[in-house]
Amino acid sequence: MALVECPECGHEVSDKAKMCPNCGVPLGGGMLCWEYRSKRTYFGLPLYHVVLGVPLDPTTGKPRVAKGIFAVGPIAVGVAAFGGLGIGVFSFSGLGLGLVTFAGVAVGLLLGIGGVAVGAVAVGGVAIGYYALGGAALGPHPLGGNAEDPQAVEFFRSLFGIRGQPPPGP
Repeated sequence: MALVECPECGHEVSDKAKMCPNCGVPLGGGMLCWEYRSKRTYFGLPLYHVVLGVPLDPTTGKPRVAKGIFAVGPIAVGVAAFGGLGIGVFSFSGLGLGLVTFAGVAVGLLLGIGGVAVGAVAVGGVAIGYYALGGAALGPHPLGGNAEDPQAVEFFRSLFGIRGQPPPGP
């Protein structure tokens, strides 16, 4: 094993390394990856942490997780998380977990919006929640193709600011 100089930051790294442990630049034709972590921090977290591609930590071999106030990456954890798997107060992702979540599969403590949505208020193709709006709505107050609870109708009308009476049914 020989040491080579990183073309980006000049740090000495192993010639076997897939990426520089100092700056994250790919080495030796490794997979495309890039990482940015802001210098400004709040509560011990960087304001922005962005991980693109699937960079592996050279010391552990495990995927790097974007952790920050604003986190972006394949796996993102933060106040606002954007990624394949997003965990945060606000999550915008493929699979999202958080307080308010917009995702393909959304699990939100308060609000879940997505293809499959779970939350106190759930809106989606399949919605499971206390108030559920969707093609298939499941919960105490569902409104969807399979059920129409009067309390859910009134809740979603007020939530979306719809005024007046609904059109008469058949």
